[in-house]
Amino acid sequence: MQYIDRLLNSLSISENYSTSTSDAAETEFTARNIHTYMSKVMYKRRSDFNPLWNHILVAGLDESDMPFLASVDLLGTTFSAPTLATGFGAHLAQPILRRTVPDEKASQALSQEEAVKTVKECMKVLFYRDARSMDKYSIAVITKEGKVDLKEDVKLEQQSWAFAEGIRGYGTQVA
Repeated sequence: MQYIDRLLNSLSISENYSTSTSDAAETEFTARNIHTYMSKVMYKRRSDFNPLWNHILVAGLDESDMPFLASVDLLGTTFSAPTLATGFGAHLAQPILRRTVPDEKASQALSQEEAVKTVKECMKVLFYRDARSMDKYSIAVITKEGKVDLKEDVKLEQQSWAFAEGIRGYGTQVA
């Protein structure tokens, strides 16, 4: 990830300080441009048998100020959808996200409160399914105007393993 960060920083510097100022408007970085660039980088590294072991989600606005969300994996495979997740979330959170946002039109109609509520539900499911996880996470809401609302160390509310007492059929419990 540090290599990718340095790569994107050097790309940004070279584009911002290029000698041609007339091309500056044409080479504006959008989420779609960065996703395309990263897919080429990941595919090249894979073809050289030196892959970057990352799965990257690129989110932002495209050229027409519409939301853009796409992924690229270590093989250079790209995918775009209204909702995406990586790691354990790709298996457990993605069905919850797809139930809330089944298509592109539903994502446009989704309110910020509903989106945050859905993410919190996903984090709760992920917490209960992974015994090594913590009950704290960070959540960021970024508006179209560029305002960032970052909440760190958000704790899952009222988490209790009391429901586990009612589960029978595993371990040394007697039915």
